[in-house]
Parts: sequence; structure tokens; C-alpha cells
Amino acid sequence: MEKGVPIRSLSRGIAVLQAVNRGGTISMMEIARTSNVPYPTACRIVQTLMHEGLIEREPSRKHYRPTALVQTLAHGFQGHARLVQAARPHIVELTRKVGWPISLASHVGHSMIIRDSTHSLTTLTFSNYYPGYALPILECAAGIAYLSYLPEDERHDLIAALKLMPGATTNHIIDLFENNNLAQEVRAKGHTTRAFNTFTRNPGKTSSLAVPVIDQNNLVIGTLTLAFFVNAIKMHDAVHQFLQPMQTTAEVIANDLHRGNPTPT
Repeated sequence: MEKGVPIRSLSRGIAVLQAVNRGGTISMMEIARTSNVPYPTACRIVQTLMHEGLIEREPSRKHYRPTALVQTLAHGFQGHARLVQAARPHIVELTRKVGWPISLASHVGHSMIIRDSTHSLTTLTFSNYYPGYALPILECAAGIAYLSYLPEDERHDLIAALKLMPGATTNHIIDLFENNNLAQEVRAKGHTTRAFNTFTRNPGKTSSLAVPVIDQNNLVIGTLTLAFFVNAIKMHDAVHQFLQPMQTTAEVIANDLHRGNPTPT
């Protein structure tokens, strides 16, 4: 059943839970919008998730938030511990140098999952992003960078799965990969960018620059993303100032990981 048709109701339930988890505290209208689920359906899913104890309604207003029970969904998952351990001192140092927050992410399913970030170490951010925060792979710079550096057959299979997810933005990015050589363009430049980020806690107020972390076998194992305020710096200037130190940091992380243990888990 690996290539079977997904269960739509289950996919929508996961999307709603991810929307609440990303938002921290969020209204029903925002849940429906960010999960791309019709409002009546989103309402029923929220009621189900409340019944299961995974989310709760705030006492003073009609906002919903995740409960501690959502952590049980990650029980048994070991993450990318060695990758995080190798990356942590270097992304901290990079943030110290450039001022802007850095996120380390890796691929899971249809998402890029933040494994570590330095948002809490700088004032140049709107929100903190903690390990486990999920971004749709086709909606973020990290995801585009990751897809671009995958082997062609793996990228083809993943994009085929992503085609089952409706959405104007999703279809547009898929078209760029399939018909406009987006992967080749990203690899030639060594980075990708995303202006006016949508899937953040402050939509449209930040832009991002992402580079891949490539291991000793020339395989992409994660990405580094630098986020900056849209009104603070132009994209061209951000690439000019930050691309080289980000690429250097990604190389150092890969080298440290190889010396410590060549196979992250």
C-alpha cells in the first residue's frame, strides 16, 4: 500500500493538528486557513482532537492549543541526535556573527522538521521555533534546497507523492521542478531563497536563505536556514552577506559529523 491512495480524512486530521501545533494558540478560522481544510471539517476534527486530549480550548477565548499529550506522538523517535549535536555549536556561533536566527532542519514525510534553532539566542526574530516545528516541504526554502539536492530518482518519487496534496503553491513549485529545471538551478547557485514566508507564526514578515548540509557520501542530510525581517534587508543583500558563512558552517557540520559518526540517526 506504499503507493496507494491516502485516506483523506486522516490527512486532514494530521494537517489540523500540525496547524495547532505550529500556531501554539490559534483560532478556528486560522486553523482552517493554515491547514487548508474546509471550516466545517476543521471544526469536527478539532472536536475529535479535543476528545482525544491532544488539544484544548483556552478558557478565556475561542482559541485552541496543543496539550502535553501531543508529545506521546513522538515517543520512540530518536530524531537526528548526532546531527544536532554536531551542528549546535556552529549554528550558535553563526548567529553570534550574523545576528539572525539559524534553523537546522531535516526531511520527514511531506515536511521539513526543525531539529534545532537559535531563535532564542537573538532579538532579531518574531517568534521562537522549537524542535519538532514542521514546515510543508514545498512552502519553505529548506524544503526546496533539500529536494534540489536529492538524487534524481528519490526527488521524482517524493514529488509524485506530493502531487497528491492539492494547492496552488504546491502545484506551482512542482511545475518548476518538473518543467523548469529548478533543482539544477538551485544546485548551480548552492542555495535557495524564499521571500515573504507563509508558513510561520508571522506570515509574510520574514524571508529566508537556505543551504544544504551534504555528508561525506555527497548525500543531503539536512539544511540550514537563515531567517530575516523583510523590512530589514533585501534578498540580494542577504545572499551577498550571509551565503558564504552559511555554506562554510554547513561544511564544518558535515565534517564534524563524519569524524564523530558518519551515519546520523
